[in-house]
Amino acid sequence: MPKLNNYLTDISDLSVGHAQDIEALTGCTVILCHKGATAGVDQRGGAPGTRETDLLHPMHLVNKVHAILLAGGSAFGLDAASGVMRYLEEKGIGFDTGIVRVPIVPAAVIFDLAIGRSDIHPNAEMGYKACMDASSNSFLQGNVGAGTGATVGKLFGMNGAMKSGLGSATVEAGNGLLVSALVIVNAFGDVINPLTGTIIAGTRTLVKGPIKVGSGDYFADTLATMKTLAGKTILTFAGKSNTVIGVVATNAKLDKEEINKVAQMSHDGLARVIQPAHTMFDGDTIFSISCGKLPADVNLIGACAAEAFSLAVINAVQTAKPAGGLPSLNSL
Repeated sequence: MPKLNNYLTDISDLSVGHAQDIEALTGCTVILCHKGATAGVDQRGGAPGTRETDLLHPMHLVNKVHAILLAGGSAFGLDAASGVMRYLEEKGIGFDTGIVRVPIVPAAVIFDLAIGRSDIHPNAEMGYKACMDASSNSFLQGNVGAGTGATVGKLFGMNGAMKSGLGSATVEAGNGLLVSALVIVNAFGDVINPLTGTIIAGTRTLVKGPIKVGSGDYFADTLATMKTLAGKTILTFAGKSNTVIGVVATNAKLDKEEINKVAQMSHDGLARVIQPAHTMFDGDTIFSISCGKLPADVNLIGACAAEAFSLAVINAVQTAKPAGGLPSLNSL
């Protein structure tokens, strides 16, 4: 087996590309499926921004997708999918209707308008540029693509938030089977180290003056604060600038029903490392794609997908850099 890079592109026939506006702190990421891929989706949380997700469920005509787009800009960012469609149309790639080939490009967005500039969003041009940038090699993580404006820990609004970003990871399932994840971490809650149970990125206390990181006073602990009387009051004013979105991919051969099950199980990995998860302030959405020929048990692939998703979340906060006046884990 070739050496793994711990990226989504460890899965053959996939390319990943990014485009971003560093000043505006927004961007998009595209996953191109060169031979088409059987795909599924599982959306949780109360504030999703998505496109072309219904067709991914079983009992629908279309079985293959040609790309998946992840973007910032809230609902405005869905426009970037038009650029991806134009790129694929030029390549003659799409669902054959007998009249024209229609590229199938599901998409999901995060709300990153509270950082950088709110008047600039990913658009069709940016989506096209991301396709031009796409490569089957390793790619940047952290403040790149759809992760450019990602943040976590927003119980107190952006004043107490931290910078996050894009992360990726691969898990080996044995017998040549691989499961990889690419995640944009823009959560309302905190990111938890699953080995220690400690917060590594999230809502910061608003206490003035120097606070020693690791003293237990740096992080407010979103879930614990929500349980207090003050926390319950804050929740009524809590911001809605959140959502974790991502893609899990495998070289296993799975049908549409099975790959949807993988998307569902992937959310276990999200919930392991983000607390709280799937709130009404989040629109957590995970796409899943099968683009291989290896036989596999869907239970194994789903379990490994959850593990890969957790690792990708951790990588997203570990590789993020400070931006928009917010600190990141590697700056503490």
